[in-house]
Amino acid sequence: MQRKISQPTVYFIYSGASALFFSLVFTVSEVYRIETIRLNPLQLVLVGTALEAACFIFEIPTGIVADIKSRKRSIIIGIALIGAAFTLEGSVPSFPVVILSQVLWGLGYTFTSGADDAWIADEAGGQNLDSIYLKGTQIAQISSLIGILCSTLLGSVMISLPIIISGLSFLALSLLLIFLMKEPNFTPAPVGSRNSLQQMVHTFKAGIRHIRGNPVLMFMVAIAPLYGLYSEGVDRLWTIHFLRDIGFPDFGNLKSVFWIGMIEGIAMLLSIAAVEYIKRRMNRTGRLDRVWLLACINTLMAAALILFGLSGSFSLALSAYLGFYMLRTANGPIYRAWRNQNIKPEIRATVISTYGQMDSLGQIIGGPILGYLALKSSVSLAIIAAAVILPPVSVLLLCGAKKNKLQEAGETALPS
Repeated sequence: MQRKISQPTVYFIYSGASALFFSLVFTVSEVYRIETIRLNPLQLVLVGTALEAACFIFEIPTGIVADIKSRKRSIIIGIALIGAAFTLEGSVPSFPVVILSQVLWGLGYTFTSGADDAWIADEAGGQNLDSIYLKGTQIAQISSLIGILCSTLLGSVMISLPIIISGLSFLALSLLLIFLMKEPNFTPAPVGSRNSLQQMVHTFKAGIRHIRGNPVLMFMVAIAPLYGLYSEGVDRLWTIHFLRDIGFPDFGNLKSVFWIGMIEGIAMLLSIAAVEYIKRRMNRTGRLDRVWLLACINTLMAAALILFGLSGSFSLALSAYLGFYMLRTANGPIYRAWRNQNIKPEIRATVISTYGQMDSLGQIIGGPILGYLALKSSVSLAIIAAAVILPPVSVLLLCGAKKNKLQEAGETALPS
């Protein structure tokens, strides 16, 4: 009898494959857009704005679909759309086509955003989520490292080739997940006799009520757009900062794609080490002091970004960027686990999608501002401006945790 694959294992396959295929694109995409399509800093950021606008528009409806209909179906649709988007962008090198592909990618992403975390949280019964998310992150990191190497080699042959291969691979992954993914623990949000629109409105309102009733989740509503504000400028401008402002050492006449691939590879190795340290500490102590750790990480991220923006030498810029990357990677699984433990399972995808929409809103607002600043002033100044957005995140994290403790203490003091 054929042995069934456990759903955490499927989650690890999904995490690893997705990370591999994404890294094929991300390693070369900015170089492709800068050197082949000749985009300026503002256009680079507008590419991201198109992506985030699509995420903002579709995040809540697709999250509600995952809660009402099927998280498996939502994930598979999203992966297929992402594959189609990358295939299109790599095949037609023009600014309008890149914008169109970002909209398609944004739509696909919203089908997976929230649904994947909610799906594995359900199938794992809400147990050991810290361990699952950390292991998933580690698998994704190793896969990304492999993808970076493959993308660098493929990109040296033809810069758009890794993007096209990634798109086709995502399409293949969507077919594989049809057979591997199960959701026996999925319980649709209660809908009674409402029609589809009523179901969506009801589920969304339930998610908002749940957020309003939890101090931690309320503070995270404020944190999400701040993450969006800072991240869009950094993600779109770090490559052009290296290519045009700092430059690469004159060593072996290597192409820019090799240097970018090397930077990504070293950053991934450091982030693997950081997450492994966090995992071992959690296994040793049984918990992580998440709030203080998150606050510390976000403060150090801001410092690293400021140093990166001010750097005039390759070695200093490289050190600052690698430090930022390592901290950012470690921040992700800890933040997600802390957030998800405060959300009811039946509306988890909707609540997570709400945060995704707030993040997208921050990127839509912040991206063009930082892109315009980079175009009219300098990329360095835009990166520094992005960095100063992060310290308020640390403050909000600590305030949210403090208010949550006060509320818990008040509930405990009430007579039964």
